[in-house]
Amino acid sequence: MAISALNSGISGMRAFESALESSAHNVANASTSNFQPQVNSFQEGVNGGVIVNISQASKALSAQVNGETSNQASGTDLSTEITNSIQYKFGFQMAAKLVKTSDEILDTLINMKK
Repeated sequence: MAISALNSGISGMRAFESALESSAHNVANASTSNFQPQVNSFQEGVNGGVIVNISQASKALSAQVNGETSNQASGTDLSTEITNSIQYKFGFQMAAKLVKTSDEILDTLINMKK
């Protein structure tokens, strides 16, 4: 049980790290003309844990979501990216706490065997 929790925590940390990188990429290119931001979607991994799929947003979809015209400099909505970054940060911290707790449980189990 502790090992599967450890693996889930590690996969969560990797997924949230990738999502944070994607969000940072979007913010860095917010003033780039015709930039199509990346969209993150999380899903359960085949063997448990979590994975993130990163895809390009379509320009038409970005314009509709942001309520702007297609002549915009970028499809990046900075308020959405800030909100996502905060969520990804807390998700990463939660996954890190899961790894820490799993490590402590495994350490306790190993010490009980001695």
